[in-house]
Amino acid sequence: MTTPTPAQDRVLIFDTTLRDGEQSPGATMSHAEKLEIAQLLDEMGVDIIEAGFPIASDGDFQAVRDIARLAQRATICGLARANFTDIDRCWEAIREAKSPRIHTFIGTSPLHREITKLDQDEMVQRIHDTVTHARNLCDNVQWSPMDATRTERDYLCRVVETAIKAGASTINIPDTVGYTYPRESAEIIAMLRERVPGADAVILATHCHNDLGMATANALAAVEAGARQIECTINGLGERAGNTALEEVVMALKVRNDILPYRTSIDSTKIMNISRMVAAVSGFPVQFNKAVVGKNAFAHESGIHQDGVLKNAETFEIMRPEDIGLQATNLVMGKHSGRAALRAKMAQLGYELADNQLKDVFVRFKALADRKKEVYDDDLIALMQDSAASGADDHLQLRRLRVICGTDGPQEAELTMTVGGVEKSIDATGDGPVDATFNAVRMLFPHEAHLELYQVHAVTEGTDAQATVSVRLEAEGRIFTGQSADTDTVVASARAYVNALNKLVLAQARGNASAMIHAG
Repeated sequence: MTTPTPAQDRVLIFDTTLRDGEQSPGATMSHAEKLEIAQLLDEMGVDIIEAGFPIASDGDFQAVRDIARLAQRATICGLARANFTDIDRCWEAIREAKSPRIHTFIGTSPLHREITKLDQDEMVQRIHDTVTHARNLCDNVQWSPMDATRTERDYLCRVVETAIKAGASTINIPDTVGYTYPRESAEIIAMLRERVPGADAVILATHCHNDLGMATANALAAVEAGARQIECTINGLGERAGNTALEEVVMALKVRNDILPYRTSIDSTKIMNISRMVAAVSGFPVQFNKAVVGKNAFAHESGIHQDGVLKNAETFEIMRPEDIGLQATNLVMGKHSGRAALRAKMAQLGYELADNQLKDVFVRFKALADRKKEVYDDDLIALMQDSAASGADDHLQLRRLRVICGTDGPQEAELTMTVGGVEKSIDATGDGPVDATFNAVRMLFPHEAHLELYQVHAVTEGTDAQATVSVRLEAEGRIFTGQSADTDTVVASARAYVNALNKLVLAQARGNASAMIHAG
């Protein structure tokens, strides 16, 4: 693997996990989760964090503002449509950042002009006015012609020139529907550099979607043609088939620096930790064969491959596991392992535990070790994600669960949990143990949330493997996700369901508080 040199051109990494990534159906994140992800992005060296869409909701606005206040290194960006109200709201959210950026956009393709009912001249005027307004508020303005790859080339040049003259310092070219092809992606960037006055004085950016599986290829082709900012998300999270994956472009630039002679500011050893975090809070598990961060990315089963890797890892590995923060070894922990060993192991996995956090995790670890003969790295990762998903102040807390199963008739669940600090118990039946358990939860805590997704996968192999369960609920037009792991699938299911409901309760409480403030 080659190493970029300081003299090489810098490619800025613009992460939109918290904005475009969160637009994935079901990927809604809590306020605290957004702040934690933003902190990890900032620490790993992301240049620009698109923290959200401030006009979308009070929750989005507050998250963007808090991220702007907390960020130490990254530029904090908010998204705004091409109108003064959006732009003003965006500026209000990001203005306290050490380095703020307004990102405003409008759809420029024929399809989008028809929707906005603006002709070409009217749209040019709208772009001029709104970019000028944003520039009067903030020195750092990014402008995007949404659906750029399906916009007429002459008109694309015209609107880009308008935005540059109005004060945009970054011009982003979105492949909004994942339509373009690598050669075409490069041709568009090259055309803008050649035909648009001032294009070489601004940063040209690329924003690709993966509908045809070419997002990473399209982004890298754009860089070769002169783009110097890549918009991407952790794990490729995003609408439909997702966005360009941050881990893919960063490692491609690093591994193939011989033919892609560019550098980034990303500390790649932090990739695995944030990949796990995003997967956990979004409820979107990483597919096993996902490039760079998938469970099988460094696994070798073929005898020929195993023999080669044992003799020289470079025979079948183009990256080292350590390069992305993944430990090459998967040492087994057990019930005789102490706190120091657990702290050291968690540090190897990318988790630095404070004393109080270590105390809580150690109790959970011992309980798991009593039920499981061998505790592997993936078990510990699931344990950490489960610890983060629940808290002592949760409105709903699972206390006891006993399930009675039989081959004839419905299954029965005997459930005890606290609701707002009050312990309650109930018996319920259902079509299977999980259905019975969920029915019991609904009886103790009546609600109108609809179960949209229930997903189970084993963390490790064996009959004593932990099961990680993801639950997705829809209520009041919003999505709430919960996740939990346990050697008992039914217990993991109950906890995941309760975790999602706790997020619903928290959102409702914040909504009521916001309504009271506005009323006052």
